[in-house]
Amino acid sequence: MFNFSLLRVLSKRELLREKAKDYRNVVLIQIIIIVFGLTLSGPLMEDSKSDISKLIIAVFSFFGATYAFLLWDLLRDFTNNKILIGTILVVLMGIVVVGSLVEFPYYQLIHVANRQAYLLTIHSLLFPIEVTVIAFAIRDIFSGGFMTGDKLWGAACIFLMIGISFGSLFDLLTIINPGSLGANIELGLPNYSECVTYSFCILGGVDPGLEPTRLIRNISTIEAVWGNIYGMLIIGRLLGLPRQDDSPNT
Repeated sequence: MFNFSLLRVLSKRELLREKAKDYRNVVLIQIIIIVFGLTLSGPLMEDSKSDISKLIIAVFSFFGATYAFLLWDLLRDFTNNKILIGTILVVLMGIVVVGSLVEFPYYQLIHVANRQAYLLTIHSLLFPIEVTVIAFAIRDIFSGGFMTGDKLWGAACIFLMIGISFGSLFDLLTIINPGSLGANIELGLPNYSECVTYSFCILGGVDPGLEPTRLIRNISTIEAVWGNIYGMLIIGRLLGLPRQDDSPNT
């Protein structure tokens, strides 16, 4: 009986370590994607076909594919539903493979006649996956009665994921209605980069300097309110939890 109980404790501790590691990996990739979106978008806006733009697109595509895999890997920490996990894996693999064949800047094995419809399909598949992972992660953060290291990384991961997912939503809306963000930007990575920048300006309370349509402006208000509410809830939740000796950091 003693050995069986010990094995259960160790198993739970290992699960917490794995979850904290997965959260850290996602946060690292999120930071890289956000930095790319906020600082390296200039060449893309000027000329997306230049050599430096091609390099940026290639590097960003690699980190984007890594981010998609890490989201799927993180989802496995939250659920044992094999149908859900398998379906999301197949969808993400399809997005990565097709996106690589169409968007890779140094060669194009697949030519898409209707680029707007192609981008709309890709983002329509990706956005629900991001929302699903966010929902599971929020449930995980607010469950349990102890303060553990994975909850801290999870809180940061969710906040950054909110900004990126709203950026994906804004990108989706501008694909449907080009120019609705308040600027005429080439669809694809240049537009996505600008949408991510706009999203984090809203979360950070910074004026993005754009005049979007009423729909995007209203959704931006929802994002700003949700970000503030999330911050208050997560601070109250984490500060109110007692620390656990068997946390992943001990």
